[in-house]
Amino acid sequence: MNPFPLPARIAWRYLRAPKSHSAVSAISVISVVGVAVATAAIICVLSVFNGFREVLTEKLDILAPDVLVTPAQGKTFADGDSLASAIATVEGVEMALPTVVDNALALADGREMPVTLRGVDMKRYPALTHIDSIMTGGRPLGEFSTEDVAISVGVARQLGIFTPDVAMLLFAPRREGRVNLANPLSSFLTDSVNVADVFQAMQSEYDEKQVICDIETARRLFQYDSEATAIEVATVPGADVTEVATHIAARLGPDAVVKDRFRQQEVNFRMISIEKWVTFLLLIFILVIASFNIISSLCMLVLEKDSSIATLSALGMNRREIGGVFWWESMYVSLTGGLTGVVAGIVLCLLQEWLGLIRLGGDPSSLVIQAYPVKVEWGDIGVALIPVVAIGVVTAFITSAFARSRIPSSR
Repeated sequence: MNPFPLPARIAWRYLRAPKSHSAVSAISVISVVGVAVATAAIICVLSVFNGFREVLTEKLDILAPDVLVTPAQGKTFADGDSLASAIATVEGVEMALPTVVDNALALADGREMPVTLRGVDMKRYPALTHIDSIMTGGRPLGEFSTEDVAISVGVARQLGIFTPDVAMLLFAPRREGRVNLANPLSSFLTDSVNVADVFQAMQSEYDEKQVICDIETARRLFQYDSEATAIEVATVPGADVTEVATHIAARLGPDAVVKDRFRQQEVNFRMISIEKWVTFLLLIFILVIASFNIISSLCMLVLEKDSSIATLSALGMNRREIGGVFWWESMYVSLTGGLTGVVAGIVLCLLQEWLGLIRLGGDPSSLVIQAYPVKVEWGDIGVALIPVVAIGVVTAFITSAFARSRIPSSR
């Protein structure tokens, strides 16, 4: 027994049968192709935005901690070392290190520039981040002495430091005391350090003006004792970072702001998400325009099948059943185009992922990635099919109503 109703079977024969007018066939093909192209474009665009989000997430793994804890008020935690030890006891935390981050002035070989000085535990910091993997000279941070620093490629370029073991002066304004207008230099604390290596994270946030030094050097320069501007946390492998961040926030209460990786780059992730769904809405608009072709081609098919409609009516089919024939016809066209577009979109995304067919413009040596990244997610396929089905249903009702209007009133 055939599980499909009679109107669905008749509609399937109409879909496959050659049309008596070539224009009807051409418009029908154009309708299916239009839906397929729009659906494929939706799959490809959503996958590209997924790819950029994944690239951003991967690049955050280099220097950003799994969880970042900062003061809710003020600039520093009063006792960063003790707080880090307390956070280290939270379930799911593998390591918690205090850091001191503030602005300073760097001077080397007669050149100067403002920098962001990051004071860390040199011995343990490589275990919390992947800093050693981006050292251009290959020297592990754990081998640095307390006088050594690592500078970003932007600082190296600005100060003209292209070889290791170059002396550099760091200046920071005194936090306490009055400004001596007769001797302005006395208002600054100075420390001499040695540039041991240069790192390049391929992220402007870190590459433009970062200097990494020992935390005691930073505390001495900024007149801190045991204070810390932040606590950087590494979670146990396999742990749910968001859940660990929630546990830390519950332990510390309102005195601290706890951010997982997503919240640390919330603006960037939100921007990608907004662009993704705005583009999705624009492509749906194109899909809606393509649906007018479906309506026009099916209405022409109804006119072509006037004699068949009369025959079906004479054979005993009622108005609802005859309208159902063209309802199914519309759904077949929409779903054929939609499923074809999904398959085409997935194939194009896989080809882009494997072969990198579409390259990014610009100097390849300065690009983090060479080709547009893609990542197909099954949820996006479902999202792409929702408007296809919705448009199919709407056009089906319109076509069905038009077909019923062609039936003699006696039926």
